[in-house]
Parts: sequence; C-alpha cells; structure tokens
Amino acid sequence: MTTVIDSPIFTNTFSTPAVRAIWSDAQRTTYYLHFEAALAKSQAQLGIIPQNAADEIIKHCKPEFLDFDLLRQQTELIGYPVLPVVQQLVAKVNEVEPGLGEWTHWGATTQDVTDTATVLQLRDTIALVEASLESITAALTTLCEKYKTTPMPARSNLQQAVPVSFGFKMARLLATFRRHAQRLRELKPRLLVLQFSGAAGTLATISPSSSYNVPLPSPDPDSDPEPLGLRCQRLLASHLKLGIPEIAWHTERDTLAEFSSFLALLTATCAKFATDLKLLSQSEVNEAREPYVPHRGSSSTMPQKRNPIGSAYVCAMASSVRQLAGGMVEAVVADHERSTGAWEVEWINLPQICALAVGCLEQTRCLLEGVEVDEEAMQRNLALSKGAVVSEAVMMGLGKTMGRQRAHDVVYGLCRRAQLEDKSLLELLCADEEIKEAGLSDEELGRLCDPGNYLGLSEVMVERVLKGA
Repeated sequence: MTTVIDSPIFTNTFSTPAVRAIWSDAQRTTYYLHFEAALAKSQAQLGIIPQNAADEIIKHCKPEFLDFDLLRQQTELIGYPVLPVVQQLVAKVNEVEPGLGEWTHWGATTQDVTDTATVLQLRDTIALVEASLESITAALTTLCEKYKTTPMPARSNLQQAVPVSFGFKMARLLATFRRHAQRLRELKPRLLVLQFSGAAGTLATISPSSSYNVPLPSPDPDSDPEPLGLRCQRLLASHLKLGIPEIAWHTERDTLAEFSSFLALLTATCAKFATDLKLLSQSEVNEAREPYVPHRGSSSTMPQKRNPIGSAYVCAMASSVRQLAGGMVEAVVADHERSTGAWEVEWINLPQICALAVGCLEQTRCLLEGVEVDEEAMQRNLALSKGAVVSEAVMMGLGKTMGRQRAHDVVYGLCRRAQLEDKSLLELLCADEEIKEAGLSDEELGRLCDPGNYLGLSEVMVERVLKGA
C-alpha cells in the first residue's frame, strides 16, 4: 500500500472499482492505442499515410499485443510510456510487412497521446460523477418532499437559532448539488477537447509535402481554405468524439485545473452535509443518524458506540481532494511550450483526485439514501430552550405595540430567567405585567411560542426548489 486507493483493505472505502479501472495502467494504455488507431484511420482517409499501413496499425492497436513488463522497463528508462508503446506497435506492424509500421504515430508527439488519453479518462470519470449526482439529487428530493414541514432547530454558531424544517435544510443542499451539475455541464465542452498539435503545437509535420498521397495545395487560396493539418485534427477529434482545440494547450492547463477545482467544490458540499450529519448524530442531539448497518462504526471497547464512520470518510476524502486540487492549480504554471515537472504533477494528483471524488460521492449517496431522521428528537430539542428558540417570533409580535428594541430587551431578560428559574418562556410571558399591557392574549402568546408556527417560508422555498428540478 502506497495510497489508500491502492490498498486491498481500504480501496473500496476510498474509491470504487469503476473509477479505479478508468485510471489503471491498462485503461490509460488502451486509450493510447485508441488515439493511435484513430490517428491512422484519419490520416489514411486524407491520404497522409497508406491505407494498408492504417489497416495494420488499427488491427494491432490492442492491449494484448503489448508486453507490459517491457513497457514498464522502457518507461523507467525513457521517462514516458508513450514512446515504448509506439515502439512495440511499430515492431508488431513491421512483422506483417517491413517498414509498414513506420507510419505509426505520424506527425504526433508524446504529449498529444498522453493528454488525449487523459481527456478520455476524464470523460469516463465524468460519466460516474453524473450518475452519482443524479442519485444524490434523487435522494435529496425524497427527503425534501417527506420532511418539508418537519420542524427542527436551525443552528448558528452551534447554538439553537430559530425553527426551520428538515426539508428546508435538505432543499438548500439539493439546490447546491444542482448548481454543481450545471457547472459540470458548462465545463465539459472546455475540458473534453482533443490534443493533437505536434512538437510545439503548430502541426508543422502534417503537410502535403510530408504525406503519402496528398496533392500539393492549389495556387488558388480559395480552393481548399482548411489546411491539411487542421483537417486531420478535425477528423481525429470526430473519431474520438472529442472537441476540436482552438489552439494547442500543451502548457495551458487551465481546464484540468478547473475540473479539479470543480471536484474540490463538489466534494466540499458532500463534506458540509457529512459535517452536519455528524453533529446531528451526537448523543445529546440525536436528530439524524447514518443508515444502520450491523457493526458499522462500532468500537472495539465500547459496545454502545455507533460512530458516524461514513461521514468521517466523506470529510477525509473531500479534504484530500481540496489539497490535491491545489497542486493542479500549481501545475498551470508551466514553462514555455513543454513543461519541466508541472505536467508530471498532474500524473500524480489527477488520478487520486478523481478516485477520491468518486469514492466521496458514493459514500454521500449511501448516507442520503438511508439517513435516519428522528422527528421526536427534533421536537424534544426544540423544547430544550424552554421557548427561547422562538424568542424572535415573540419579539416581533410584541414589537408592534412596544417597539422592536424594547421588545427585544424584555424578551432577552425573560429568556435568561427561563433558564435560571427552569420555567418556560410562555409561562413568564403570561405573568409579565409589561407584556400584558402590550395587549397580547395568552392564546396569542401561545401561538407565538409554538415552533411549528415559526417555520417562515420553509415549505414555500422547498417547493420552489423541487419545482426547479
């Protein structure tokens, strides 16, 4: 074990089999071969390389033709895995016909292949993220609908504030996850873009003079306005179902940093929910708990313990994603047209970011789909303050006749007395002479002191979020 993602024990806790498969050596190398096959197909269509060479290149662009142990050895020597892959592919095609394999990788460079493979891996990762977001928003929608009028204490600075509904709390989260889904839709066209530009990004090697069977351009500039290199680029992007780059992005890495930062934001929202759930599950609060699974979160010494282990995992993974995403922003600072070290930071950080983020989303989904909500505990906790949780409602009710500031001071003093004398705020309100002079009856005071009557527009706002689905 070098990371928890690699650990046979921890691997399914901090990632998933699907995301690990995407970022495996096998899949990355497979995407190198997809690039080479699509490049050969495109170039044969344009007459840049012979069709029989393309046919054999495509036929041999399969992982089973590679010696992965040799690939490891050559990568350790050369420093990059693309050239060893190309060398093995060339050798296999040359076995069919000497010299035919030399058309492999025509006009491409190592970073073209590597970056495009990374984009293909990110596309697969995004599919997992989108599926998780769909499940999470579905679970939140169910919670919003079920608990849209269930009162509970809102908390500010870890103390009871005013009543809200649990559905309102979940609706805020639902709206946030929907914004994340929108962010993902917006960044995809910027991120899922081909890299194919050659050594310094100018596509200098793809020209009629260096091609197998492409006629020289017509002297008439209007006869073929798109240069051969751009036609090849466009065709390659089409075969790989990727966007066409506006210009080379070998050392312009903003889109990778943007996606990493997006995952940092997304998992931070997961951690916000997990943090609230941890606090709500404290023994003294106990308003919501993680799904019950026998022995999950149990202690080796205290049989009564039911630790919020899923929430702890979510917070740990989200924190790690945020730290690693910072490294991806650092990697944007790349030198000239090919970086010396910044690029390799991405190799270290990006697979971990994606694996941890998908693992974090999976843990969050499980928590939301099975969260236990204790409505009776919420009612008990609303009563703990002896009415102080609705003191704002009382203040506003009294403020119409005695003025808001005076009402604030009077209610403040009565709330203090309620705690010291172990009496309810309503009892003290009904006995207070100044309150009586304000003209509110005991019944009116009773209504003001009912937390269920002071949910504000909780239900309306929940419905508004639900209608925005």
